[in-house]
This record gives sequence, C-alpha cells and structure tokens, in this order.
Amino acid sequence: MQGKFITIEGIEGVGKSTNIDFIASYLKSHNINLITTREPGGTELAEKIREILLNPQKEDVPEIAELLLFFAARSFHLSNVIKPALAEGKYVVCDRFTDATVAYQGSGRGFNIDRINLIANWVHKNLKPDVTILLDAPAELGMERAKKRGSKDRMESEQMSFYRRVRKGYLNLAKNEPERFAIIDATQSLAKVQKEIKKHLENLVNE
Repeated sequence: MQGKFITIEGIEGVGKSTNIDFIASYLKSHNINLITTREPGGTELAEKIREILLNPQKEDVPEIAELLLFFAARSFHLSNVIKPALAEGKYVVCDRFTDATVAYQGSGRGFNIDRINLIANWVHKNLKPDVTILLDAPAELGMERAKKRGSKDRMESEQMSFYRRVRKGYLNLAKNEPERFAIIDATQSLAKVQKEIKKHLENLVNE
C-alpha cells in the first residue's frame, strides 16, 4: 500500500514546526504510521549539505551551487527516506520540498522556473505531495516572528524584498495547483490555523 506524502510550506516565521507537530499528533491519534522529516536534510549526508546551505560560510555559495545543493540533498532524502517510507505505506510529513526551491530559488533568486522544474523532473519525476499545506503570512510579519527565535541562518538573512518575492512565488504555485495546495492564513490564532489544517487532514485520511 502506498503511503501519503504531506508537505508544509511557507516563508520564515509562519509556524511550520509547531504545526508539523500538530499534524503528526493528529495522524498518530488515527493510528497512522508516519515519519516526520525536513528539507534540506532528512539523512546523514543531506544534513551535511544542510549545514553548507544554512550556516554562514567563509566561502561564498554561488546561487547556482545553492540550487544544485538543494536538489542533491533532495536526492539523498528521496532515495533513502521518502520513497522507502511511502512504499511501506507510511505517511511522510515533510517540512518543505520542491515547492520551496521554486519559491526561493525561482521567485526569490530569479532562476528560470522551467529549468528548476526540469531538474525536479530528473530528480523525482512524477512524485508530488498528496497535499501541500501552505502557511501564508506577509513577509514583514513572518520575519518579525523569525527574529524572536534568535540568530539568523544564511537563508534568513536576505532583504525583505526577497521574502516578498518568495511569498508571491508560493501563492502562484498554489493558484496553479489548487487541488493540491491548502492555503492557511497564518496570521490567525494558532487554534484557528490548526482547525483549518485538521479539516484538510480529515479529507486526506478519509479518501
């Protein structure tokens, strides 16, 4: 039995980590076998690539290298974690996936999105999430929340205009695939956010 693939997307400060915990608890309460994971990362080697991507480096990371490193980490993650778990019938709950690359490196950095999709097709072909929960908030609010977490990583140190473009990229993705995306207003109270998430999870579990 093939499992279900759930991804959680959004800019910094929208509450992905908190709501991933909520999603996992909900699924466990329905006796669903699942794993939670993240991108970049999820395997030993992919986590090493994460360190390069997110930690400030003495050596500049060219934008093309950044893009390819994200997909290199994703290849490890897919082959060694995501695909085996799905094949075992498990639900996979993942903090970001290829939509993040399209939003950040495509809309944010300005890479040609058709080329990003070409690489994505090479790396994972037709595999897409069953549902993508997009936690949406204005860039200003998200980054203000992110500041409260402490020191910034490399991807949290861009200009505000970058995060505005990323948010717009996410919303464009959701507009183009409304059957897959569930847009949740992350400016609401946590209780309201999780009530909406629960509704989408119920639809997925009851398919």
